Order: sequence, then C-alpha cells, then structure tokens
Amino acid sequence: MKKAKAPSATTAKKSVRRRVPKWALQSSDSGTGDDAYYLRSIGRALDVLNCFDGQTPLSLKEISGRTKQPESSLFRVLRTLESREYLVQDRDGTYQLAPRLIFGWLVRAADHVKEVARPELEWLANHFNETASLAFLFDDRIHVLDCLETFHEIRMTNKKGRVLPPHCSAMGKVITAFQERPAADQMLEVYGLNPRTEHTIIDRKRLYAEFEGIRKTGIGCDREESIRGGICFAAAIQPKDKPVVAAISLSTPSIRMDKAREAEIQSALLEAAKKIAAKL
Repeated sequence: MKKAKAPSATTAKKSVRRRVPKWALQSSDSGTGDDAYYLRSIGRALDVLNCFDGQTPLSLKEISGRTKQPESSLFRVLRTLESREYLVQDRDGTYQLAPRLIFGWLVRAADHVKEVARPELEWLANHFNETASLAFLFDDRIHVLDCLETFHEIRMTNKKGRVLPPHCSAMGKVITAFQERPAADQMLEVYGLNPRTEHTIIDRKRLYAEFEGIRKTGIGCDREESIRGGICFAAAIQPKDKPVVAAISLSTPSIRMDKAREAEIQSALLEAAKKIAAKL
C-alpha cells in the first residue's frame, strides 16, 4: 500500500489563499473602478452645495440649470439639505449656504483671489515702490488678505489679517460701497463710525454720498482719514455677475504724492483690478 504524501509548502499556501475582491484588482486610476461604490444621491447633494459661492443666493431654477438636475427631484435634495441645516431658504424662495458652511466657502474663495491677485500686487509694489495690499470681505468684516511693503525708511505699513474700518480706509470704503444698503449698514454698525483723525468722515449721509461716487469710478481714497500723513487709493475687484468682495490698494506717505502720481496710481489700480476680475 502506498503511503499518502505529506502536503508540500506550496500546497499549504494554496489551501489558505483567499479570493481577492474585484475592487482590489482594479487600478485606482480607472474612472470605472469606483462606479459600483458611488452613491448618486450623495453626489447630487454635493453638486448642489458646490453651486454656491458663499455670497449669492440661488433659486430652484438656477440650481437646476447649474447641476443639470430636474427641478422635481432637485426639490427633494434641497429640502433634505435644508432640514440638515446645510442650506437655508429665504422668504423669496432662494437658497443660500447655512452659516456652518459659509465660512469654509469664503476661505476657499479668498485663497483663490489671493493667488490670482499676487502677480498684480507684486507689479504695483515694484513699479511704484510703495506698499500694495489686498483685502477681502468675510461676513461683515473686511480683512487684509495680502500685503507687500516697500523698502523706504518712511513708508505705510499693513498686516495680513488686520480688520479694516469700512468708513475711513480706502479698501474698506470701496468694498462697503458695493454692498447692498442693509449689508453696508450692518458693516458700519459693527465697526462704528469712530474718528481716527480730524479728517475721518463720521457723518453717515456724507459717507454714503462718497460711496455713490466710488460705485461710479471704482476707486476709493483715504486722505489721512485713518492715519495722519498717509494716503491710500483702492480699486474694487469686480468679477462679472458676481458681488464685489475684494479690493486692491496702494499706500504712500503724503510727502511722496502729487497730482500726476495720484492719477498714475489710480489708473494702474483700475487696470490691475480689471485683470484680476477677469481671472475670477
């Protein structure tokens, strides 16, 4: 009688080998490999959230056009997101991101503006050898987003993250001027019309008259209103079909400013703001 052979090492390995799932055999670069695990309902909801920019409310029809989803099924998605407090519905029926999401969207938008504006900011600072700055509106406060200072011993300074007064700084006035009246009132109320110098405008009626001029020209000015001896010009960054939430500026001591240079700076700021807006 023949003796049974002992299982070899190879045979032992084969006996404990387990079947590898199909998903593990598929390349991660393949677009079809993840289709079986993709939840369309969640994808549709995320497509809806990605429609919003953190500032502009959207109607059901506008969201449908952007996501290519039929209004009938889209309405159910919107109601679900609203019930989970990811969206809020205004009285006019439009939708907007809930506060828990808006700040994240604003940070992302601000980072994009900063990246796009950097070359123009560098050109302004190098060409005029003065301090160039960029500001962005976060909710009801205007923050310095980026800044490049000159190497002059006597110069105007700025700091990233600084909150700008909406009534006496050039970028603050420019951004506030382009907001809806209730939003502008809120911004002025939050910061207060406090005098910084004897040139600060603290009369609301006079300030709104200046805002009207800013909306016509796109340029705002701080002539020793926030600090004595300093002049700053700012231009609104106005992307097509989007609200104004950013501005670019150039600051200089008043001793280095004259009429000819003032006109040159204003023209350069408007051109820089136009180039930035075209890329947003």
